[in-house]
Amino acid sequence: MIGDEPYEPYDRPPLSKQVLLGRARADDSDVEILRREGRIVVVGASLAGLRAAEALRERGFAGSLTMIGDEPYEPYDRPPLSKQVLLGRARAEDTALPRRREIDAEWRLGVAAEGLDRNAKQLRLANGDTVPYDRLLITTGTRARPWFHQEQAALDGVFVLRTRDDSARLNRKLAGRPSRVLVIGAGFTGCEVASACRELNLEVSVVERGPAPLVGPLGGVIGAVADRMQRRNGVDLRCGVSVTALEGDYSGRLRRAHLSDGTAIDVEVAVVSLGAVPNTEWLAGSGVAAGPRGIACDAGCRVFDVNGIVTDDIYAAGDVARSPHPLFDYQFLSLEHWGNAVEQAEIAAHYMICAGPDRRPHLWLPMFWSTQFHVNIKSVDVPSLGDQLVIAQGALADERFVAVYGYRGRVIAAASFDGARWLGFYEEQIAAAAPFPPDYRLVDRRTTTLHSVDAEFPDPHLPTHGATVTLSGHSPSERRVQFVPSHA
Repeated sequence: MIGDEPYEPYDRPPLSKQVLLGRARADDSDVEILRREGRIVVVGASLAGLRAAEALRERGFAGSLTMIGDEPYEPYDRPPLSKQVLLGRARAEDTALPRRREIDAEWRLGVAAEGLDRNAKQLRLANGDTVPYDRLLITTGTRARPWFHQEQAALDGVFVLRTRDDSARLNRKLAGRPSRVLVIGAGFTGCEVASACRELNLEVSVVERGPAPLVGPLGGVIGAVADRMQRRNGVDLRCGVSVTALEGDYSGRLRRAHLSDGTAIDVEVAVVSLGAVPNTEWLAGSGVAAGPRGIACDAGCRVFDVNGIVTDDIYAAGDVARSPHPLFDYQFLSLEHWGNAVEQAEIAAHYMICAGPDRRPHLWLPMFWSTQFHVNIKSVDVPSLGDQLVIAQGALADERFVAVYGYRGRVIAAASFDGARWLGFYEEQIAAAAPFPPDYRLVDRRTTTLHSVDAEFPDPHLPTHGATVTLSGHSPSERRVQFVPSHA
């Protein structure tokens, strides 16, 4: 190929349009210019959806942007819903997420996506409308797993906690001073609800089928600490049992819960905290690799189809997405973490408008935090992947410590109770694949040896409450786990 200009072939029409308007550089390829134009649709008016939209505009996307959400609200922050809102320290309507910049978008709120036609490149909404797209970002997140018995779930006094409306309704109910609150499931959300109830001086019972609170995400060793913490703060904690039925009175109000050990508890409020369900049903038949564990995507947030082939125009981010991570043998991880949603949104936006070799993977290390009974609990990476742990700082008996998790001879995660200042150090150790147990000279200990013990995670084939990570193997179409309705 011979030419009189020192450039490979380029498109001339944009020179008098996008380049003069500052929407593209003269040395951009026509593909890159086109990726900054067109129609992008974001399904899921969530944290990930909003941050992705902001990032798209920051990076020069000048086309049309449509935000679709099934709730009638613009994106809001979920962590305060189980903390400040329940305690009456904030109103549910005041949890709107701050805007980093204007996004110049068309908002279609209060209407859910109901179907996807990949060939026609359009969405079908619940109200019958269709929305065309050039590129699609799915950030539909998860919803609370409901109580298994529909008639019992409809009793006055039975709640789940996931949305802004859920939190507002539960806050009003707690303000009425119920005689006793029942929390079904002792994962992070369930424990936070129990903590809020005790801070409000309400009687609360927690029923957990596992051996201890937080056993799913942190293991039995740390769960034993959470057990003592709850009992010391006046929680009626019942582990190793299930709720078999919720009973109402003649007017349809909740009055009693029946347990698998044959006992019953008189309650006015029950908060069902049985984990989350990815919002993927609307993608059935679309050819997208979506199922009960989320949407499979690569490390660039590009969604796989059902044949394991990556798509070029559909992306996923946030709680609904699952992608491979090299630190975990490229297993697919679903991460229900606030920081992960933000980071993944940035990556998705980057790939939606950047073509060619300018690629960067989503390699963020998971981080989670919770406040319970005035104790700050934080974890970095995925404790449930570990099989051993050591207490590297502090002591379990003091409820102030850092636990370091190991797997196959390397540091895999860390969790702290009122010890978050050390987590940055362990984040570096995890990224560097540092050996486990950690070298005593690196940590704040006077002993010369850190003895590892079994972390006491439950059988991974059994469901547990509150785990924030799901592992699903290497293949996006693999189906190792089947979720079935079960008692708490």
